[in-house]
Parts: sequence; C-alpha cells; structure tokens
Amino acid sequence: MTQSTSETPSRVAKQATQSNALPHRRLSLLGLFGAENNLQAMVRLPSGRVKTVKTGSRLALGRVLGIDTTGLVWEKSGRSQRFEMPGS
Repeated sequence: MTQSTSETPSRVAKQATQSNALPHRRLSLLGLFGAENNLQAMVRLPSGRVKTVKTGSRLALGRVLGIDTTGLVWEKSGRSQRFEMPGS
C-alpha cells in the first residue's frame, strides 16, 4: 500500500481561508443541516466554542426561537436577532 502526500496549492489555500471572516466576541452562524422540518444549526459562540443547536435550545447567551433554510432567530434579553447564512 502506498501513501500519497499532497499539499494544497497556495493559490487554493489562499482562496479557501480568510482572516477574520467571522466576527469575534459574538455569535456566528456556521451552517444549517437536517431535514427541512427539523433543521439544526452549527454556531460559534463568542468564546470560540462551536455548538449544534435546534429550535428551543438554550445557552447562557439566550435561546433559539426558530431555524429555517436561510438562518436562525436568536433571542437574548427579550430581543430577537436574525442570523443568516452568507449569500442568502
């Protein structure tokens, strides 16, 4: 069995990575997945920790009011905020 090692061309790596693409110190939506009637979201918390959440999930920061195919609605301190996937 032979193993091949390949490096990502620098041009591809540069296009695939961006410095500071996500805001620090705030909630960021990373992705949506699951059946359309039972969607879940992957979020990055201000601490940098990544969590999977669903409608009704509660964290110290607040709770998820709803998730649809383009984003999620988050409630914190009685105020709601929508987070959308880039390009939606």
